[in-house]
Amino acid sequence: MAGESGTERPFILVSNDDGVYSPGLLALKQALAEVGDVVVLAPDRNRTAAGHSKTMHKPLRVQQVTLADESEAYAGSGSPSDCVALALLGLFKRTPELVVSGINLGANMGHDLIYSGTVSAAMEAVIFGVPGIAVSLDTHAPPNPEAWTAAARFAAHLARQVLDQGLPPSVVLNVNVPNVPAGQIRGVEVTRLGQRVYRDALIERFDPRGRPYYWIGGEVPGGEPHDGTDIGAVDHGMISITPVHLDLTEYRFMDPLRGWNLTLDGVTSNGTSPRGGETVHHE
Repeated sequence: MAGESGTERPFILVSNDDGVYSPGLLALKQALAEVGDVVVLAPDRNRTAAGHSKTMHKPLRVQQVTLADESEAYAGSGSPSDCVALALLGLFKRTPELVVSGINLGANMGHDLIYSGTVSAAMEAVIFGVPGIAVSLDTHAPPNPEAWTAAARFAAHLARQVLDQGLPPSVVLNVNVPNVPAGQIRGVEVTRLGQRVYRDALIERFDPRGRPYYWIGGEVPGGEPHDGTDIGAVDHGMISITPVHLDLTEYRFMDPLRGWNLTLDGVTSNGTSPRGGETVHHE
């Protein structure tokens, strides 16, 4: 497919979960054009909260589209991680050297990362051994146009750093930017994930035939703005960068777990649990 210049500039893939026509994606693409050759492959519609889903049981389609600045892009029928996988599996003549996902409308902090299609797109790159950055703006309302610009410029600056210095294996950078103009951002902080507070609510409605259907609604998530966390940094007007490792193992619990009564049979023949905490191995 088209979309590559054939030069020695870094080849950067831009994707997202808000859809290929998102203004945040356009701002990101334009800023990254100063860093390298950019190709856009993003979902053909909004895939917010798609998580790290992959399409395995139906074909994927890709079509060429035109963005608001009249530049060429590609829209995929699958999830954000599908779009990244297509690019890294050889859809284009060049393999991307960096994947940047965003700019998402709405922060992705704390437990949001489990649901986020924006972060999952960057994680898919890391699974392929390609550096990944996810960038989100802390608002669900139409943002300040200058905030798009500030977030995009910082993403381009960070992309240069990643291309120059690299990232450790299995690490993705998750970036959250306050919804303010550049002059009002108070700095940049390297953070850990914070504690999200969800206020989800089940909304029941009825269709014209009287059959119930449901929405998962509720207020916008909150969070505990503790020092050192992504939520705390953004709450204090700072850009948050969280290095996230794809190894989800809780190593501190491995030894306590080994002390449980873990047997292949589960219970003894007389219906009581075995004692002693020894793991039984069956030949």
